[in-house]
Amino acid sequence: MAERHDQIPETALDWHRAGRAVALATVIETWGSAPRPRGSQLAIGAEAEMAGSVSGGCVEGAVVAEALDALEDGRPRLLDFGVTDDEAFAVGLACGGRIRVIVEPVARGDGLPLPLLEALVEARAARRPAALSVRPSDWARRFLTADDAGFAALAARFRADTSGFDGAWFTGIHNPPLRLLIVGAVHIAQPLVEMARLLGYDTHVVDPREAFASAARFPGQPLVHDWPDAALIARVLEARTAVVTLTHDPKLDDPAIVAALGSDIFYLGCLGSTRTHAKRRDRLSAAGFSGEDIARIHAPVGADIGASSPAEIALSIMAEITERLRRPETRPAQAASAA
Repeated sequence: MAERHDQIPETALDWHRAGRAVALATVIETWGSAPRPRGSQLAIGAEAEMAGSVSGGCVEGAVVAEALDALEDGRPRLLDFGVTDDEAFAVGLACGGRIRVIVEPVARGDGLPLPLLEALVEARAARRPAALSVRPSDWARRFLTADDAGFAALAARFRADTSGFDGAWFTGIHNPPLRLLIVGAVHIAQPLVEMARLLGYDTHVVDPREAFASAARFPGQPLVHDWPDAALIARVLEARTAVVTLTHDPKLDDPAIVAALGSDIFYLGCLGSTRTHAKRRDRLSAAGFSGEDIARIHAPVGADIGASSPAEIALSIMAEITERLRRPETRPAQAASAA
């Protein structure tokens, strides 16, 4: 089975429930060109099996050795690594940096209590934002979801999707998985689904035309055969959702666009030429949408990389989605309102 690279807490819990001793390593601080961001995790089993990563490979060996010791004595570890330029180059990095990593045995001694790991996995499965905090000075821990007092103080971290220290406490941010809703089971959608999956997106393909949206064309992919506006309204269009329309058919695309514009999604991209988009703007204006509303649409869809094949177009779409996610200041609506 392929590693679930974005489901490390789930993997750790699965290993524990299977009777395998497991520890979780988490990056808590970084300096310089550290290869993995704060909050990155690595699950380590008693046989030195690994899932996830805390670096580009340059410190994993030392982390695993410490994790095995932690499984024996039940004591968490706080580790500090300096990655030299030579070491970084050896694992394919441009230059060095420093990282601090905590290692917590699960359900052993002063390690991560099993109920906290179970609560975290449950929240993630329910698409509920959650924060798991630890104070390395004494290994005290606390777990927060949106219903808990103190959660609002972490709002900025959740918006930025950034784990880090708040005073003496390190807080690991666990946002719901990113979601991509693709309207139109056309040829571009096939490589787009594969790329989005690799990037950790929960993908859904929406198309009432069952000949297009078939299991043969999209193996293993959730398919929705409802009309696009009904399909989108039935799903929570939240701030970690992107929508892409690919049919070229206003009867299918426009209802989805209208539903998306009434939501808080971070990206809406629509396939079609400049002329096609001009006609789309006219229809939306006639329907009562403002210029600022319409400016949220990325069209023609995708980053301008000269893409021509379906796979290249899919790549350009994912590139643009990634930029809009990681650099929100470049989103058209924000740029328009700041002008």
